[in-house]
Amino acid sequence: MSAGKLRAGLIGLGAMGRNHARVLSGLDGVELVGIVDPAGDPTDLLRAPVLPDLSELLALDIDYAVIACPTALHERVGLELAAHGVCALIEKPLAQSVEAATRLVEAFESRGLVAGVGHIERYNPALQNLRIRLEAGELGEVYQVVTRRQGPFPHRIADVGVVMDLATHDIDLTSWVTGEEYVSVAARTISRSGRLHEDMVTAIGVLSDGTMVNHLVNWLSPLKERSTVITGAKGCFVADTLTADLTFYANGAVDTEWEALRAFRGVAEGDMVRYAIPKREPLLVEHERFRDAVEGKESDIVTLRQGLRTVEVAGMVLRSASDGSTMTSKAPQADPAEDVSAR
Repeated sequence: MSAGKLRAGLIGLGAMGRNHARVLSGLDGVELVGIVDPAGDPTDLLRAPVLPDLSELLALDIDYAVIACPTALHERVGLELAAHGVCALIEKPLAQSVEAATRLVEAFESRGLVAGVGHIERYNPALQNLRIRLEAGELGEVYQVVTRRQGPFPHRIADVGVVMDLATHDIDLTSWVTGEEYVSVAARTISRSGRLHEDMVTAIGVLSDGTMVNHLVNWLSPLKERSTVITGAKGCFVADTLTADLTFYANGAVDTEWEALRAFRGVAEGDMVRYAIPKREPLLVEHERFRDAVEGKESDIVTLRQGLRTVEVAGMVLRSASDGSTMTSKAPQADPAEDVSAR
């Protein structure tokens, strides 16, 4: 460490990498000492030196690194960091395959290194507040989770399709916010952009408590939407993660006197409340939690084993879309870090 600060490195200066660089440059208790990107920094605005390869970063004696390079490189870079005893925050998805993700889990766990996955939606204020309210029973029994995540095609993404890139957000947040695992998935995908991978997916699933799940994800819409709707016995929550707004639509307590409307609506409309919640930047919160974990403090990072589980479910989605089957899940292995990371 330098002057009591953790020495951090960054691998990758793409769109997300630059956001990581911005946050790391001002993060309390952390010094960004080096960045790896073979293309360099054309802006020449970064405070840390930009290095051509990982070996030069490792020579700087870093405590941890953020992996923000293309998904296809996560395994190679992660395994090298683990071999040198360096903790790592790996951008989602953890890896492009279950096999690669498993090797990363084993590499970091076997050495007792802190490692996490950048599933940033867990730190969105709307979803964090929603999870607290679900745990408090404000919705009663949960019936259904519906997510919509759509927008224009991101030309920077070339190594994976929309399932591994965008849908992993929804898979992770759904399991995390409800506290339940996926037990079955059925899906369909299409590709209309001329790329190798799929650019639209619709998936339905069932969680371990019987909750119904539906995900609509695409790179084909001029409308950018990030919506999570959870319906239960007492009404429904709507979380907009673009604006970090959380709204509750309550079931009505007053009978509808108009008979035609009563029959049509099924559940009477009640009060609608949009909550006033603190709105801190999710990426900053994610970095603060990971810094705390590296320092040995209790912190709710997304563990690699949790990231592996998300990759497994995404793989189920792709296999279902490929052969038209409904995929059934195996029970996940116990997470040795569950006591500090999933609360």
